Amino acid sequence: MGSDEAYNFVFKVVLIGESGVGKSNLLSRFTKNEFNHDSRTTIGVEFSTRTVQLNSLTIKAQIWDTAGLERYRAITSAYYRGAVGALLVYDISKHLTYESAERWLKELYDHADPHIVVMLVGNKSDLASIRSVPTEDAKDFAEKNGLLFMETSALESTNVDIAFNSVLEGEFCILSIALLRFLCIVLPHILALGINVHLLYSCFITLWDAV
Repeated sequence: MGSDEAYNFVFKVVLIGESGVGKSNLLSRFTKNEFNHDSRTTIGVEFSTRTVQLNSLTIKAQIWDTAGLERYRAITSAYYRGAVGALLVYDISKHLTYESAERWLKELYDHADPHIVVMLVGNKSDLASIRSVPTEDAKDFAEKNGLLFMETSALESTNVDIAFNSVLEGEFCILSIALLRFLCIVLPHILALGINVHLLYSCFITLWDAV
């Protein structure tokens, strides 16, 4: 499965949050294992990909970055369309970036699928000595709003893979359960029609093991 083309599903994940919180470096750290110390804000949506293994399946993660558009409130519904996961990022050393989380969450739910998996990410954990957002406050906010939560450092590559993979795994679980429910509904009808169900049975077992 080394080829970039060899994958079972494509999962789109969007990065949201205020400018300067490190979204672009989270993207580049996860997809390329790179960090740009002199990153400058670019204008326009950009994305990068990485394939990951979830159980026996290969997922192509397509990570989208607002690339500075958030400064101009220029993000459109097209950015959120088709997204199955989101990382809502703030800077632990800048409280204002955390205060805007509720607004970003509302915008996300206004435009994205209601079943989207969302993680609140406190980035720049390497700046803990000048922290202005207590971890417990962010945890409470995440729990109250049904979000996953993690603190990361794109600079030190701390928890970056875990954060993205947790979102992908959460969406994979939702997808697996939905497919299982679908199979449970249609299988009796397929059996009644006398259709060969060996392939469907294999899919059912694979998904059941994944859940």
